[in-house]
Amino acid sequence: MTCQPSDPPIEDLLRDLKPQVLGIVVRRFADFAAAEDAVQEALVDAAMQWPRQGVPTNPQAWLTQVAFRRMTDYIRSESARRRRENEIALETCYGSTPAEFEASSEDDTLILLFMCCHPALTRAAAIALTLQAVGGLATAEIAHAFLVPEATMAQRISRAKQTIKNSGIPFRLPTQEEQEQRLRAVLQVLYLIFNEGYTSSVGSELRRGDLSSEAIRLARILHNLQPDNPEVAGLLALMLLTDARRLARTNAGGDLIPLAEQERQLWDRKQIAEGIALISDALPKGALGPYQLQAAIAAVHDEAARNEDTDWPQIVALYDLLKRMSDNPMVALNHAVASAMVHGPEKGLELLDAIKGDSRVAGSHRLDAVRAHLLELAGDRQAALDYYRSAATKTGNLSERNYLLTRAAQLSSEL
Repeated sequence: MTCQPSDPPIEDLLRDLKPQVLGIVVRRFADFAAAEDAVQEALVDAAMQWPRQGVPTNPQAWLTQVAFRRMTDYIRSESARRRRENEIALETCYGSTPAEFEASSEDDTLILLFMCCHPALTRAAAIALTLQAVGGLATAEIAHAFLVPEATMAQRISRAKQTIKNSGIPFRLPTQEEQEQRLRAVLQVLYLIFNEGYTSSVGSELRRGDLSSEAIRLARILHNLQPDNPEVAGLLALMLLTDARRLARTNAGGDLIPLAEQERQLWDRKQIAEGIALISDALPKGALGPYQLQAAIAAVHDEAARNEDTDWPQIVALYDLLKRMSDNPMVALNHAVASAMVHGPEKGLELLDAIKGDSRVAGSHRLDAVRAHLLELAGDRQAALDYYRSAATKTGNLSERNYLLTRAAQLSSEL
């Protein structure tokens, strides 16, 4: 069978199939690192052969069989001291059928997500491993996204795989209790990937579109696997509603444009409609969570035709609920901004004073940037100028730094 014009590009097809095939191979052989290598070799074979020979009728089964053979070769090479494992692998490999491979692919992808976000891993390791194993990104791409040498990222991923191997984590769908515990970690990792893509913590560009797009793609996979989970739907809705503003966030020169000044006709209305539909369906289910609340807040922003039409009282009410549910200083920071829009900048500044001693946000450029904005609204231009300059020294993102310094320069010219 050859590719037709309507078929997805082979590169996209392979990326979609990788987590399914990797999950199957890990489940069969219980060796994450070796399985990842075997699947990667199968993907390379496919990338070279399929453009010439055509995509197989069952591409997942093709990749799985090739990866199984690679695993069998690997085990055979260890036969002197691993004869028993070799016999088991051979029996497993030739006793399975393509139909069996397909039957468990969705569960395997979900298990793989849970495994990559296991509590035994650090947050940084979980993000890197998820991007490689489930997202299909190469080590070099992940290293580039986080501005670390490729060798450093390779070591981080290798250690994560070794941690999983040493922990003895079984490759199975977690129990209901384990799912509830680990799902929070899965959602957090996907949200962290999205946030790093939407506003990069370092570098010259405001955003890393590859990361934010990948986070949305993975969130879609998770939502397809757990369509009735309102928090999964809430996270996907939040990503879509936030990412919908991407084209309006910078000008032609790459300079940051704050939400209040964005040209809203550039917002992606189709994406906004999808996000609103998702959150509208999730909220009535009763299991209210932080991602649903954040998505609801994003929806209120996106539904306003103009900045002055924004329903700030509703946003404050949603943040009030979110603050009770989540001990997150960034939530408190955003709540202060929303409160200032309803009750005046003095109220916002008062709320900022309540969190300035929180070590999680005390050194953040965002705290100084918000304080500068509220001081400017309150008419204290000199203090605002000082805080804009202070915030500029604390951010690693060049686009944000330029915006903050520009604001400071404008205020300086008005003094």
